[in-house]
Amino acid sequence: MAEKHHPSFSPARRFGIGLNVLIRTALVLGVLGMAVYLSNRYFHRAYLSSHTRVELSSRTVSFVKSITNQVKVTLYFDREHELYSTIMALLAEYRAINPRISVQTVDYLRDAGEAAKLKVAYNLASAQGKDDKDLVVFDCENRVKVINAKVLQEVTIEEVPNAKEREFRRKPVAFRGEMMFTAMLLTVTQPKPMKAMFLTGHGEHRFDDNDAVSGYEKFGLTLQQNFITNAPISLLGTNPIPVDCNLLIIAGPTMPLTEMEIEKIQAYLDEGGRMMAMFNPMERTHQTGLERLLIRYDLLVGDVPVVDPSQSEKGKDVVISAYSRHPLVNPLLGSGIQMILPRPLKAMEAQKPGTDAKVEEIAFTSESATLQGDTTGKSGRYAVAAVVEKGAVPGVATARGATRILVVGDSTLFVNTMIEKWSNRDLAGYAANWLLDRTQLLEGVGPRPVQEFRITMTQEQMRRSRWLLLGAVPGSVLAMGGLVWLRRRK
Repeated sequence: MAEKHHPSFSPARRFGIGLNVLIRTALVLGVLGMAVYLSNRYFHRAYLSSHTRVELSSRTVSFVKSITNQVKVTLYFDREHELYSTIMALLAEYRAINPRISVQTVDYLRDAGEAAKLKVAYNLASAQGKDDKDLVVFDCENRVKVINAKVLQEVTIEEVPNAKEREFRRKPVAFRGEMMFTAMLLTVTQPKPMKAMFLTGHGEHRFDDNDAVSGYEKFGLTLQQNFITNAPISLLGTNPIPVDCNLLIIAGPTMPLTEMEIEKIQAYLDEGGRMMAMFNPMERTHQTGLERLLIRYDLLVGDVPVVDPSQSEKGKDVVISAYSRHPLVNPLLGSGIQMILPRPLKAMEAQKPGTDAKVEEIAFTSESATLQGDTTGKSGRYAVAAVVEKGAVPGVATARGATRILVVGDSTLFVNTMIEKWSNRDLAGYAANWLLDRTQLLEGVGPRPVQEFRITMTQEQMRRSRWLLLGAVPGSVLAMGGLVWLRRRK
């Protein structure tokens, strides 16, 4: 008689197992759904190493968060270009901060149709030249800016070591991606650029001068990165300061201004103008005419410069690290700025009762500072930077708003060599943005060029690396496990 087979599981048991699998699957899907929801709502990028992290400066983060317009960034790029992955990683950080920034790539080598459309849409052939390629295009409401990859990377020429014949190669030394991209975003998202005008005719520093010890070229570039155009201005004629002058910069005159020029500057400030005035330690006279003007705003400029050996690197320089609580210098707390023989400043009591001018000293030496040449041994703390704010006169309409003035006892802190010292470049940006009342650009440290580069590989090297990481390493682990199993089996 045939043996009767019974089912391994009863219907009830099978139902229980099926229900258990269904519940477990639902739980797993629920957890995954919750993880996706939380990752979208509370996004945070983790990094295996600080060396792999593309970290934006705090000022860039603050600005990018404030963007309310839709910005389209298009890479007209060969995907095999050595900078492509670096640029994409950087743009991914911008997009992670603000999803209004969209990023797309058009590979002109592999997608000729889309490349042709893009060249026509942005007029790239006529604007950049037929041979130009590897471009980054920023577009916000038809305000377009284009950057060539060549300007993003600073290179130097070095000799190839151990070469049979003398050979030279281009070596990357700095990547200026964040500096350029943030400047472009600021440019395309603002409907109208601000304009800074540099006073000329009295031996001032020039914004187009690349001299290491007297030029202001890097300061001018810093203003451009903050979407501020630069132009020279002379007040020797009959015309007043133009209406489109948003910021007047008087950068260390070495000769006196005329009375007519002082009157024009006074009229500009009375209309709500913004001014940055700096004094040159190499001036031929200690009286430029600005001293009399500033007394009207209850600010006294000393004649004798300050020295502070306890806060000095070479003797005549002074490293300033003490600040008041003011929006212009709040981001500098904990860092220093370097000056050369700054003139001391002092806020005075109001000369006219009822005036609404507010004078505040904002940067100071240490308590051990003295006046140069003082043999009495008297030391003390001196202010070397101060601000003035003055509201509009009641009943009088002004074209520019409220008056703002920044006075610095030294002008050499922004020359091409000095602006790279300590936090001098940051002060330059904060000063301009505070004077122009752009509060979204007054937070944190500004962008810096990246001095260290990630490893770049060819496609063949990349494929080998992938096989090594995805094949060889796991395969080695499996092989070791197999050997251990065989040994234990024996």
